[in-house]
Amino acid sequence: MDKNTIIGLLLIFGMLMGYSFYATNKAKKANEAKAKEIAEQQAKIQEDVEMAAQAVSDSTATDALQAQDTTQTVTKNLGAFGYTDESQTGDYVVNTKLAQYHFARTGGYVTRIEYADIYRYTPKDQPKEKLVLFDNGDTKMGFDFKLPDYTVLNTSDLYFTASTDTLNVLEGEEQTLSLRVYPYQTGDSAATNALDTASYLEFCYTFRPDDYRFDYTVRFVNMSEYIYKNRREFDLSWNADINNVEKNYDYERDATTLFYMDNLDKVDNLNERDSDTKNLTTNLKWVAFKQQFFTSILIAKEDAFKKGHLEVQLPEKEQRPLIKKMTADLAFEVSDLDNGSFDMNLYFGPNQYKLLEPYEQNLEKMVPLGWGFFLLHWINRAAVIPIFNWLEAYGLSYGIIILILTIIIKIVLLPIAYKTYMSSAKMRVLKPEIEELNAKYPKQEDAMKKQQAMMNLYKRAGVSPMSGCLPMLLQMPILIAMFRFFPAAYELRQQPFLWADDLSTYDSILDFGFNIPFYGDHVSLFTLLMTIATLVYTWLNNKMMSAGNDQQMKSMKVMMYLMPILFLGMFNSFSAALTYYYLLVNLITFFQMWLFRVLINEEKLRQQLLTNMSKPVKKSKWQLKMEELAKQQQQLAKQQQKGRK
Repeated sequence: MDKNTIIGLLLIFGMLMGYSFYATNKAKKANEAKAKEIAEQQAKIQEDVEMAAQAVSDSTATDALQAQDTTQTVTKNLGAFGYTDESQTGDYVVNTKLAQYHFARTGGYVTRIEYADIYRYTPKDQPKEKLVLFDNGDTKMGFDFKLPDYTVLNTSDLYFTASTDTLNVLEGEEQTLSLRVYPYQTGDSAATNALDTASYLEFCYTFRPDDYRFDYTVRFVNMSEYIYKNRREFDLSWNADINNVEKNYDYERDATTLFYMDNLDKVDNLNERDSDTKNLTTNLKWVAFKQQFFTSILIAKEDAFKKGHLEVQLPEKEQRPLIKKMTADLAFEVSDLDNGSFDMNLYFGPNQYKLLEPYEQNLEKMVPLGWGFFLLHWINRAAVIPIFNWLEAYGLSYGIIILILTIIIKIVLLPIAYKTYMSSAKMRVLKPEIEELNAKYPKQEDAMKKQQAMMNLYKRAGVSPMSGCLPMLLQMPILIAMFRFFPAAYELRQQPFLWADDLSTYDSILDFGFNIPFYGDHVSLFTLLMTIATLVYTWLNNKMMSAGNDQQMKSMKVMMYLMPILFLGMFNSFSAALTYYYLLVNLITFFQMWLFRVLINEEKLRQQLLTNMSKPVKKSKWQLKMEELAKQQQQLAKQQQKGRK
């Protein structure tokens, strides 16, 4: 490993560190700029809540009137929409092959989701538990509308009826759960219980057996008599408490935020590491509450949401299992209250590239594949993910899949590795000549002369000083692409390999019970082995390193030993798949180095370089052109001097 190779590695390390902390620094500055805006928005929201509460209070002059059937009541403060049936309890339930969905009778929204074959993280000594995405009031959804007397109601307070309590969509074609709110006929007393069954507000949820996405349509049928006619825009509010379901609480919290796509198909997100808010006056196509490996998405199908207020709240202190609170206030329009609708989709499922990309709505951009730099996500999308999915189809262990993927990548990069080794070998065989120049120019003030002599030596020998650095830089996008791919790969979630019980998170073999600064509270074995392998690799290369006993080279050697130690702390809480991959890269590199050393005869290489040095240096076209220009300038200067005489 020559000087330029070391510089290349230092650049790679710098890029990795810079890439890791860039988002944090950017978010910190953005939060400071938005602090005032957040305070103003919270004050406005509080004012709106107080005004709405006052309006409801004004319309509530008497207590609820009891109907003839004691199980059925009409509540005065809900006006014509106060019907409820207290004899009916429990939720409406929809079963598909993938999950079980619960819908609240009061509100008609999804209140609980339990997956069929997906489990939350549990320690080895505890039984497995099916993953429940929302439960116990974790989420709420509804929209406001006005009555003719200006009373504001929200659908989350209304009682919805259905023709069935349970809908099984386990095979065959799609099926729909229809939830309706019927108003009391205008002018009827509560005692008559005369519902206007020709008028209703309807929520239609259409499911397919093998799809995490389902249709959600809001329909208005003959409702102009019961709803304020001059307002056709409705404010939909969606709130959710996002809870911890993975092993690494801190990493899951930092990966959880709110994503959205505007009318220009641009996908953006709120701050991932702190509380954040955003007000959008342009159209929105979808909003998502994205977690580390799961996401909940509300998608407008044809007509977009008109505007939105988006908010993420980070708890002031750790409140397990709570990670963050999400809020999305969205506006939609329905032009006809007697026969109008607004069509949406809901998606509650894995945040997985191969599931989200077929929907063709840029949902896959929530999977962090390095979208900020085109080369990174193209490497992942065009090469890594297809190869990974191809190997996955054979039913192999994911540890074996990563091994095969690493071998394929190293084979593709073999020409670059060979060129890097050749550059190092050439510098190494020129060690006697380089040491001679070091002895000839020992003084610091002769550094420029020594550098010029070195460059002349490389030129005569046919050695390019940059030939070792550039190949290393060419490998950097692949290195960073893997850095993004493995922690985000849903396929690795809860997949065991060797001592690791979950390749998507750290592989702890020892828990301290206390935190060590910059290291953590546990020992990840793959990270430790990766660090040891990197130190051995550094030691072997320093033994083979070409001449250079100056202070600069000694400092670089020290840095080469410090880098793995820094990586030890940096990667200790990262995905075991990532550190396992880096360990494999080091081991395969050892084998490549041994193979190159066997195949390349350094004595013959030195003789070839000495032969090159004995030949006249062939000048490039650029050098010849520059020399010709210099001669012309000299001749012109002589002619000017003669003319003056």
